[in-house]
Amino acid sequence: MPIHRAQFDAACAALDAVLKFDQPADAVLRRFFQQHPRLGSADRGFIADAVFGVLRRKRFLDTLAEAAPSRRLLLAYLARVAGSSAREIAAAVGPRDLEWFAATKARVTSALPAAVQAELPDWLLARLERQMPAADVLELGRALQQPAPLDLRVNTVRGERPAVLSQLAASAVRCEPTPYSPVGIRVRAPLPINRHPLFLDGTVEVQDEGSQLLSYLVAPTRHDLVVDFCAGAGGKSLHLGALMRSRGRVYAFDVAARRLARLRPRLKRSGLSNLHPGLIANENDIRIKRLAGKIDRVLVDAPCSGFGTLRRNPDLKWRQTEDAVAELAAKQASILRAAARLLKPGGRLVYATCSLLAEENEEVVAAFLAGHPQFAPVDCAGILREQRIALDTGIHLRLLPHRHGTDGFFAAVLERA
Repeated sequence: MPIHRAQFDAACAALDAVLKFDQPADAVLRRFFQQHPRLGSADRGFIADAVFGVLRRKRFLDTLAEAAPSRRLLLAYLARVAGSSAREIAAAVGPRDLEWFAATKARVTSALPAAVQAELPDWLLARLERQMPAADVLELGRALQQPAPLDLRVNTVRGERPAVLSQLAASAVRCEPTPYSPVGIRVRAPLPINRHPLFLDGTVEVQDEGSQLLSYLVAPTRHDLVVDFCAGAGGKSLHLGALMRSRGRVYAFDVAARRLARLRPRLKRSGLSNLHPGLIANENDIRIKRLAGKIDRVLVDAPCSGFGTLRRNPDLKWRQTEDAVAELAAKQASILRAAARLLKPGGRLVYATCSLLAEENEEVVAAFLAGHPQFAPVDCAGILREQRIALDTGIHLRLLPHRHGTDGFFAAVLERA
């Protein structure tokens, strides 16, 4: 499709703003579109695809553009990733850019370093190679370069998966059941889901299949008291409430009012009456202390580096640092200790992150267990098997995009004696 000059220039401006890496890319783009209301839907689509395409392949494109301005990065993306032709961009650029584009498209690249092929910072590649074979890291890196599919979760208070699949098919939506989650649906073509009737009436929610599996590890009963300790916008809280058939009580706690505000319209759509959002100041808030020793199930989806979500948030690998990972690990340990105090004897805690790094996952859990002998790990595969979910990644849940088709997730289940 031909690219016009205004469209190309707008994409360059948006890319300049994103490459400052001072804020999440999706937030920068959202603000950019608000500041340029005359951009049409086709323009916004092109700009978003180009910006995220550059972020996913930035190391490779940097080798082609040789530290040139974002204009050349965008041209390199169009030439070598998007597969655009000189004819398609001829109206968008001048003769010198067009000549550079043609040369870049024809350029033969020699063997690239592993970090460039995996599209990961050197320090992150080195840490991952300490955890798995280099060939697996490369396969993982390539999987993280691909856009993530749209996963939906069926709200079983409103409907059942077979009926929802039929309704989606009737509205010409290409979709299929997810392989692991019993209530997951994977959409195989672009879909403005926020305008679909099944979304508007609360029958489906957007939620990655890996995230859905965390609630099955919590495995709440209908009369439990449950705490979602880092609830965010409440996707897992809503799933827990549905698994409990709107019985018992789910406390959705978070320190950010902005995130909890996004839960309220979702809760209204869901039809649930057992979910109670609550803003807390920190992990030692008085509301937490009052519940100490009273809770049956706790989910800690801890704040983390987010490297498991690079398919959706490719800018994270350029914004996060080694120092930030160390700070996060200390924060995760503090949150885990505070959340554990909520459990009654025999209670279950699920510690989870969307990180790929052992420093945020196994090492945090091991340190906690070393200082809390009253807790013992429980086999994640066994818990899932009890719920007829055939997924065995060992005692801990480890989900990887190149193996499971989900975002990267880690989870450990700990039980208080």
